[in-house]
Amino acid sequence: MIQWLERHQVALYVGSIGLAVIAGLTVPEIAAPAETLINPVLALLLYATFLGIPFTRLGEVFRDWAFLRATLWLNFALVPLVVFGLSRVVAHDQAVLAGVLLVLLCPCVDYVMVFTGLAGGAHDRLLAASPVLMLAQMLLLPVYLGLMAGSDVVSVVEFGPFFKAFIVLIVLPLGAAILTQLAARTRAGRMLDAAAQAAMVPLMMLTLAVVVASQIAGVGAQLSALLVVIPLFVAFALIMFCLGQWVGRRGVYDVAGRRALVFSGVTRNSLVILPLALALPAALDVAPLVVVTQTLVELLVMVAMVRLVPALVRA
Repeated sequence: MIQWLERHQVALYVGSIGLAVIAGLTVPEIAAPAETLINPVLALLLYATFLGIPFTRLGEVFRDWAFLRATLWLNFALVPLVVFGLSRVVAHDQAVLAGVLLVLLCPCVDYVMVFTGLAGGAHDRLLAASPVLMLAQMLLLPVYLGLMAGSDVVSVVEFGPFFKAFIVLIVLPLGAAILTQLAARTRAGRMLDAAAQAAMVPLMMLTLAVVVASQIAGVGAQLSALLVVIPLFVAFALIMFCLGQWVGRRGVYDVAGRRALVFSGVTRNSLVILPLALALPAALDVAPLVVVTQTLVELLVMVAMVRLVPALVRA
């Protein structure tokens, strides 16, 4: 069953997204309950991901300063340059600009590890780097917003949801996975690992479905205003795909490390950023839909990258 799920995972992901689009558009009332499921389902997905990581090896990962430096350089030096250039296309519209900057300036610290693992990347290194990435984006996001959008936008952004998402999506699933591994005997540990592998694809399908179903109706209602950002998000993914490979080659990293860098550069922190965007004033009410649009584009990109990255990022 596990082998069948992994062999057909891309088709299953696309199918779950397609069904969620149909459900969200034909039954708009599904949006509210689906939105309440996003964080619990994502937390379960990350728990299953963390459970498959041998935490006894994380000490070695934390000492991999070369990978951590490359990840920080990619996300907080190169990404802002790319984002500044791309965002000039929508600089005349403050609401759209706010949404674009919020979502593209923040590297993902949650489901990026799942997709990285599916593509044979070093998801354990991204796990070790995630607290540093989260702290760095909390500190640097106001700075970059001020430089690219002005102090008016910074003054109306509430950063409290950052901390809540960090606890719910990273700290709690990670702690639960560590306790599970410590409590499990050898045979039980093997059974838990097998269960986590078996649950990975269904949980990812469920995550994709609830995210899309909860937001697709809102995006559809504002589609004409959001069309301009779709090619912008696609361009960002293509540019960062190339830059991630470039940084990896310069550092002479192993294949798994290079794949992890590519995913880290492309994948954004949209599920954590969405509460920040929803807390913006009414004058910037398009910003959350911009963030959701990026999520939908990125999910399709991630599904494609699960197949493309192993073929293109090789020894």
